[in-house]
Amino acid sequence: MELRIFTEPQQGATYETLLRVARAAEELNYGAFFRSDHYLHMGNVDGLPGPTDAWITLAGLARETRRIRLGTLMTAGTFRLPGVLAIQVAQVDQMSGGRVDLGLGSGWYGEEHAAYGIPFPKEKFGRLEEQLAIITGLWETPVGERFQFDGTYYQLTDSPALPKPAQPHVPILIGGHGAKRTPALAAQYADEFNIPFASLEDTERQFKRVGAAAEERGRPAGDLIYSNALVACVGKNDVDIKRRADAIGREVDELKANGLAGSPGEVVERLQQFAAVGSQRVYLQMLDLDDLDHMELIASEVMPQLS
Repeated sequence: MELRIFTEPQQGATYETLLRVARAAEELNYGAFFRSDHYLHMGNVDGLPGPTDAWITLAGLARETRRIRLGTLMTAGTFRLPGVLAIQVAQVDQMSGGRVDLGLGSGWYGEEHAAYGIPFPKEKFGRLEEQLAIITGLWETPVGERFQFDGTYYQLTDSPALPKPAQPHVPILIGGHGAKRTPALAAQYADEFNIPFASLEDTERQFKRVGAAAEERGRPAGDLIYSNALVACVGKNDVDIKRRADAIGREVDELKANGLAGSPGEVVERLQQFAAVGSQRVYLQMLDLDDLDHMELIASEVMPQLS
C-alpha cells in the first residue's frame, strides 16, 4: 500500500508552509503531495492568511521539488473552464517533468462560490462529464490535428489542442460516494478511484460498484487503482495521540472510528483492513501542517510495515 500526503490549505496555510510539507514528503519517500481545491475555510477556523490557489501552488512546487508526484483531491469543476484547465495541468506537468495527477470533481461547496463570485450551476455532474471528455480529448488529439466538441454546456471549435502534458498520459482521479453515475464516470475516464472519509463497509461497497461498472464497459476491474482519503492522527503513546487530536480540534475516539488514529501498530492494522477490501493507496489528510514530526513518525514506523 502506498501512502500519500493530502493537505487542506483553505483551513490556513501559506505557500511557504505547503512547500515545507511537500519537501518533507519528498524526503520521507511518500508517494505524492496532494492538496484540496477550495477558496473558503470550513468549520471553526479563521483560515488565515487566506486561500491559496491549487494549480498556482502546484506550479510552484513543480519547480521546487524533484521526485514527488503532485496533484489535487479534487479540482473543482466549477472553478475552471475545461479548456483552460487542460492548458494549466499540461503546463504544470511540463514544469514538473511529468509528475502530475489530476483529480477532478464537480464542485460542491456553495458558500465559497458565493464568497468569491463564482457561478454555482445546478447541473454540475453533467458539466463534469463534459469536462472530462474535453480535457482527455484535448490531450489525446495528435499534434497537428484539431479538436471539436459540441456539448450541452461547452463547445470547442477548431482547437489546436495544445499544449500537451510531459507524460504520455496524465493519471485521472475520480471519486465520491455516488452509487450509479460516479462509478460509471470512473469506469470511463479514471485511472484511479478515490473514496474520501468512508468506513470499511462503504469502501468495499463502492469499490465493487466501480469494478462492476468497469467490467460493464469491457474494462477489467483491476485496471483501476482504488484508494481512500482518511484523516491521520498517529502518536507514539496516548499523550502524543491526544495532543495531535487536540491540535486539530477532534476527539481521539472519533478519529479512531472514522480515520487513522492511534499508535503506529494500531494504524498499520487499520490500513491492513482497508487493504483487505481493495484499497491500494491512502491519502493521509494532514490537518496540522506545522507538525512535520507527525509525517516523520508515519514514514518511519508505519510505512515500512506496509511494503
